[in-house]
Amino acid sequence: MNDLKVLCEQARNVVAVAVDFIRTQSHGFDYASVEHKGFNDLVSFVDKGAEKILVDGLGAAFPGSGFITEENTAGSSGETYRWIIDPLDGTTNFVHGVPCYCVSVALIKGDELVLGIVHEVNLDECFYSWKGAPAFVNNKEIKVSARRNLSESLIVTGFPYTNFSRLKEYMEIFDFCMKNTHGIRRPGSAAADLAYVACGRYEAFYEYGLNAWDVAAGAFIVQQAGGKVSDFSGGNDFVFGKEIIATNHLVFDEFLGVVRNKMQGSAE
Repeated sequence: MNDLKVLCEQARNVVAVAVDFIRTQSHGFDYASVEHKGFNDLVSFVDKGAEKILVDGLGAAFPGSGFITEENTAGSSGETYRWIIDPLDGTTNFVHGVPCYCVSVALIKGDELVLGIVHEVNLDECFYSWKGAPAFVNNKEIKVSARRNLSESLIVTGFPYTNFSRLKEYMEIFDFCMKNTHGIRRPGSAAADLAYVACGRYEAFYEYGLNAWDVAAGAFIVQQAGGKVSDFSGGNDFVFGKEIIATNHLVFDEFLGVVRNKMQGSAE
């Protein structure tokens, strides 16, 4: 396969084309074109068009690789390397004109993440890394924050919108964070949330019910920036396990203790 550094640069160029497409379509976007995949689960021709750009471009950059995609533009049939793609993370924000949404692309080899790109469209910030490299935003190296305690941390999360089976436990964490941290934020894009943990804007992120394409790239970038990522039990099933926490390396144990205590016994 291509050198990962070179492949990351090629993938970033493909992502940039998708970003330009999304940005162009955001002007005068008509809400009437929105489709509903399920309750509160929205999709538009913009998601589908961006995904086709990504699948075509990444397939050309890395022939023989497979795909795990949100809008099912392409599939995977046992390839060693698979691209995990969210063409528009934050679709609800996009269709309502709220400026926080991303293109998210990760590459996984077997079960190991080896490359991640999160490009936030509105601020034009491209976060990225590859195995063996630091994390970057727009060619500048980034690291997680150095705050040592939750009491001085800013927390970010996403609200459940289709799966409310663990809402009570989720809200107990939310309550704790409101009372014991600098505050809690909900921008509406898990990919952006994770990228912002990676560059030190937030100290910790948690959410359940997410899919691999929501978290794979951002989680990898957090790790490459010196942070820690796990599922709610402290294990490694955060890409496909539909539960994730991500923090700087200093508050991880404290935050994991809170999440594990509140969510204990509520797993799906």
